[in-house]
Amino acid sequence: MNFLQAIILGVVQGLTEFLPVSSSAHVQIASELMRVPGLSDENSSTTAFIATIQLGTELAVILYFAKDIWRLMRAWFKGFFHFEARIEQDYKLSWLVIVASLPVGIAGLAFRHFIEETVRTLWVIAFTLIIFGIVLYVADRSGRHSKTAKDLNWNSALLFGFGQMLSVIPGVSRSGASISFGLFAGFKRVDAARFAFLIGIPAVLASGILQFQASYANLDSEQLSGTIVATITSFVVGYLVIAGLLKYLSRGSFLPFVIWRVAVGVLLIVLLSLGLVQA
Repeated sequence: MNFLQAIILGVVQGLTEFLPVSSSAHVQIASELMRVPGLSDENSSTTAFIATIQLGTELAVILYFAKDIWRLMRAWFKGFFHFEARIEQDYKLSWLVIVASLPVGIAGLAFRHFIEETVRTLWVIAFTLIIFGIVLYVADRSGRHSKTAKDLNWNSALLFGFGQMLSVIPGVSRSGASISFGLFAGFKRVDAARFAFLIGIPAVLASGILQFQASYANLDSEQLSGTIVATITSFVVGYLVIAGLLKYLSRGSFLPFVIWRVAVGVLLIVLLSLGLVQA
């Protein structure tokens, strides 16, 4: 992996981590198109690389939501030790974030090896890009867009969590799936996106660290240097994307992302069918 390839993959990760288009799918597609040594073929270098650069984008979301995270943590610890503090909205919200984070963690641990060894192929990614693009479109069109964070409850938190759980399937998109289920539940686009980003922090940090520990030894020195460059790049780009997306969602819909998902999925099917890229 050369310096330019590392920069490009870092930009791809940063651009797509928070957009509902699946970052891991786009990184895998970009790796294949550029024929990045050690990443475009079948080995666990890909797992270590993707896991590490995802940590870069998660650091971006932690920095962006630092005040919210600190506020929720304070409320949780305060309520944990003082009964009267448990009536506060932030204490309830902190527990909802925790509960909504659990399903994807359980699914990831249960099906991790099956996913990595069986379904992490570009054929699966192509179809999930299209299918869950359509799901996002239906959710955005049919949702009432009326609920805010104050309307979150145990049922809706679990619904977000179930959506995020589906992201263990390559190409689904962690943010896209959880946002879709939030839209089905009637939440505003911005509020659905913000909660989806918050519940993604524990899951991505945990899975990223575990995957990196298990597979970083498969990165040679050149790949490791490229991974560091890509991670730093993904952090910078990811932070800018969060701010831009939340601003856009205050007035725009998810239609552009739906079109992009379907177009990339169809194009990928064509390329795979013609043998121009390998699954």
